[in-house]
Amino acid sequence: MAVALEHLTVEDALPAAVITLNRPEQRNALSTSLMEELTRELERQSQRAEVRVIVLRAVGPAFSAGHDLKELVGRTIEEERRVFEVCTRMMDTIQRIPQPVIAAVQGIATAAGCQLVATCDLAIASEEARFATPGVRIGLFCSTPMVALSRNVGRKRALEMLLTGKPIDAGTAAEWGLVNRVVPAAELDRAALELAREIATASPLTVKIGKQAFYRQIDVPQDDAYRLMGETMAANAMTCDAQEGMRAFLEKRIPVWRGE
Repeated sequence: MAVALEHLTVEDALPAAVITLNRPEQRNALSTSLMEELTRELERQSQRAEVRVIVLRAVGPAFSAGHDLKELVGRTIEEERRVFEVCTRMMDTIQRIPQPVIAAVQGIATAAGCQLVATCDLAIASEEARFATPGVRIGLFCSTPMVALSRNVGRKRALEMLLTGKPIDAGTAAEWGLVNRVVPAAELDRAALELAREIATASPLTVKIGKQAFYRQIDVPQDDAYRLMGETMAANAMTCDAQEGMRAFLEKRIPVWRGE
């Protein structure tokens, strides 16, 4: 059964938790209150051992139209800063929590909505999905969406999206690396949950270690990355789950994970 919050609905599909953006009339615009609510819910789910993966989806024609522009007009610089601080905290939370977060994108994702997709660890898109960073067309360059976008697609592709504001279709998003794969609209939720279940067959501790390690190494020089990851693998190898997994492989049996 889904639990309705102010801007979200939340339900268990264990081993996944499914969080749904539920402001369809506002095209799931990322108001400050929605972003704070989503951050709190991500934090709450991160503490539940039975939740191994989080699926983030939306209802309505848009996955998310980005920031709620009503919050950005006629405000002080301090008020403007707060909107982007709240957004950054939400994006950081997605990548900081131990569970992988899968975006299931059913419709258009623009500006900070596109940033949200790019920030999620994985993303599956409906054939009907579209992606854009159109801020340049209204005088507000998508500078914070650019951070996540440029870490997913090549520089020239990111700049094409940022400088023209033109949307790309789901197939192009997959080709460019913004999403993992594209599926028919009717198969989107099933595909996201299948991916979640596949991830959940692994040790939850190993997935946590791996996700955190990925973001630590991705933007550091190669020599530093190898040094950091060598230490990470050594420590990982000492865990009970790693020892169990290696023994199970050698003994040709299914491992029994303890999460430690």
